[in-house]
Amino acid sequence: MDRIHFKALCESIRQMKKIMRGEMKPSRVTVYSDAEVDAIRAAPAQARVARKTLKLSQGQFAALIGIPVSTLQGWEQGRRQPDGPARALLTIAAKRPDAVLEALHRKARAG
Repeated sequence: MDRIHFKALCESIRQMKKIMRGEMKPSRVTVYSDAEVDAIRAAPAQARVARKTLKLSQGQFAALIGIPVSTLQGWEQGRRQPDGPARALLTIAAKRPDAVLEALHRKARAG
């Protein structure tokens, strides 16, 4: 890390401490709705349930939906959350695994 970035990082830490002590207001605050929080908390289970419903390994499921295995592992371990389209696909995979296999397996073979 170069000096400029290190100084900026140190200043950020000082600001964080001031905010935590109530001496400074944060520049922005992100507020999530209850539905957003629920979706974030459900993501690890949703990814795992979708994969297990299809009876696939992580590698097989990742290949089927066209993502790196590390992305799937991140979802399943709660380190990352799938975005809107991926979340929708996981919901469909859990509820209609036959439709997902039919649509994506043919695409994978043809591609």
